Amino acid sequence: MTEKVTTLYEAIGGDPAVRALTHRFYELMDKLPEASNVRAVHPPSLHGSEEKFYEYMSGYLGGPPLYTDKRGHPRLRSRHFVAEIGPVESDEWLLCFRRALDETISSQALRDLIWVPVERLAYHMQNKAPDTKEQP
Repeated sequence: MTEKVTTLYEAIGGDPAVRALTHRFYELMDKLPEASNVRAVHPPSLHGSEEKFYEYMSGYLGGPPLYTDKRGHPRLRSRHFVAEIGPVESDEWLLCFRRALDETISSQALRDLIWVPVERLAYHMQNKAPDTKEQP
């Protein structure tokens, strides 16, 4: 007997759901004043970033490995060294992702399954120490 395994990609609705999630994520990043620091580390046009994130999330969630087919191993941390990512930027990134996730994925259980490793990944991407300003 063979059991069919359902991936997160399938469970959330496949390609249309991943497209909606990634599109909403970058829409929020571009519009929310409270995401200005993370927006600033991206290029003026978010189109390329959105497409790469869509490709990455497709494979990450168990769908087609679009990113690796086109670009090879993600090497996420090393590919992001060109951008200074500290606690502020990762928190703002997570704010946008959380809102996009909540707005596009209806199941709380599926959102929870996606959120935990994504949150861990966002903190792993930090490559800049927190700003420490002396208090008078």
